[in-house]
Amino acid sequence: MILELDCGNSFLKWRVISDTDGSLVANGIAGQAADLVQELLGQGIEEIARCRLVSVRGDSETSALIDVLSDALGVEVLKVCPARRVAGVVNGYRDGDRLGLDRWLAIIAAYDMCQGSCLVIDLGTAITIDLVACGGVHLGGYIAPGIGLLRGQLFAHTRRIQYDSAESSVALGDVTPGRSTAEGVERGCLIMLRSYVASQIGFAGDQLGEDFTIYVTGGDAALVADLPGVRCVPDLVFRGLAIACP
Repeated sequence: MILELDCGNSFLKWRVISDTDGSLVANGIAGQAADLVQELLGQGIEEIARCRLVSVRGDSETSALIDVLSDALGVEVLKVCPARRVAGVVNGYRDGDRLGLDRWLAIIAAYDMCQGSCLVIDLGTAITIDLVACGGVHLGGYIAPGIGLLRGQLFAHTRRIQYDSAESSVALGDVTPGRSTAEGVERGCLIMLRSYVASQIGFAGDQLGEDFTIYVTGGDAALVADLPGVRCVPDLVFRGLAIACP
C-alpha cells in the first residue's frame, strides 16, 4: 500500500491507496505525524510499502515529519521538490521555487486530466487561482483570502461580531439577506467567495479563450460546485502527487 500526504499549514491530509490498482483504502486528516501513525495502526494499516508527500511547511518541520514517518513505518518517504517542468507543464513563476507545491501539483493533475487549457481553483485557507494554456504553460495566477480568513478578520477587528459554529452552519443554508449577525457575516462572506470565483472564471476567458476546463478543489469546493462549468475534483493534489512521485 502507498501512503500519500498533503501537509498543509494546519493539518495533514492523508490517504492510503492500493499499490496495484490505486483504489482508496483509507483517508483522513491528522494534526501531527504521530497522530497519523496511531490512526493507521488503529485501523490495522501496517504494511505501507511506499510513502510520498507534498508539504508547504518549513524545511525543518517537514524534515522532522519525514523522520517520524520513516522511523515508524520503516519506509523511505519521497518529497515533492520544485521543478521547472513536470509531465508537460511548465512552471510559470519567475522564481519557480516560490510557487506553492500544492498549487503546482494541482496544476499538473489538472493538465494531465484535460490535456488542454484549464483554470485551477483551490478553495482552502487561501483561494488560489491558476491558469494553464493549451500547451501546458502555466500563465500564473492569483491568491486571495479564503472564507475562513474573511470570517476571522471580522471576528478579530469588529468587537460585537461574535457567534458560535452551530449558528455558522445554519446561516449558510441560503443567501437571502441575513436577519442575525451570523447570517449577515456568513452569507456576506459566501457571496464574496462565489462572486470572486465567478469573476475569475470570466477573466480566464481573456487569457485562455473560450474553450477551457474549470477544476475546483479544496475544503470549500462545495460552496461553488453549482457554478456553470465547474468540475469538482477533491483529490486533485493527490493526483498530481502520484504524477510527480510515481
